[in-house]
Amino acid sequence: MPASALALVLTAALLHALWNLVAKRAGGDQRFVLLTALMVAVLWAPVGLWVAWDELPRWGLLAWAAVLASGLTHLAYFTVLLRGYRASDLTVVYPVARGTGPLLSALGAVLLLGESLSALGAAGVLAVTVGIVLIAGGPRLLQALRGRHGDGDMASQRVRAGLGWGAATGATIAAYTLIDGAAVKLLAVSPILVDYFGNLLRIPFMLPLLRDRVALRSAWRAQWRHALVVAVFSPAAYVMVLYAMQLAPLSHVAPAREVSMLFAALLGGRLLGEGELGWRLVGAACIALGVAGLALG
Repeated sequence: MPASALALVLTAALLHALWNLVAKRAGGDQRFVLLTALMVAVLWAPVGLWVAWDELPRWGLLAWAAVLASGLTHLAYFTVLLRGYRASDLTVVYPVARGTGPLLSALGAVLLLGESLSALGAAGVLAVTVGIVLIAGGPRLLQALRGRHGDGDMASQRVRAGLGWGAATGATIAAYTLIDGAAVKLLAVSPILVDYFGNLLRIPFMLPLLRDRVALRSAWRAQWRHALVVAVFSPAAYVMVLYAMQLAPLSHVAPAREVSMLFAALLGGRLLGEGELGWRLVGAACIALGVAGLALG
């Protein structure tokens, strides 16, 4: 992986961790997603429209189809993620999602986009995935699955539900990563437009939320500052990742961006739960070694 791509991925990972911490503190639902999408549409309009002025006339049907698919897949990602949080704990759903996503993305890039992955690169993918699970608490997931928590079967059911929803969320992460990677690498669509127009195209599917205006006004009063931070940092972070995909194989970029889990653990351990410091340190080492393997392999 070129140094420039790695720098983009690491910067994006830090921004990703920051906006996730802000979103976690907001405690919002799908209305928070709608508020954020509307803010992105307004705040990023000058950049998006400026790039679109030259590029949009050259788009064909495939480019529009890719951007629409990207927008809908991102919407599915948020929907599945929120359902997972209602069914289980964040400390189960989030790490499983972030661990499954890069693994499936790397496999999909090799199988569908014709990329190659060296033995060292494959080891890096595996190390990043293992590191994410360890930062999340590692053995605690296995203990819960075996019903070793005080509430027995109920805890096991919640963990199993979390594993299922987390894996489903990871599948949506892999799907939009592959779609967006193909858009920027094969169709030469600007990363800025992939993110901006993908956001615009998913807004109509969320407009039914406007029917409950009382709840939307309540969400605005309580969460507009959090939504503003997410609307600034989230597109910036993802556009950096898309530019990195133009410089390096997607099978390397997708796992490397999960170093955001390390930043999230360092900036606010409560995102993943407390305790298990030893396992978190081991997980951090795995992520660092994995990113190094991807950069060298």
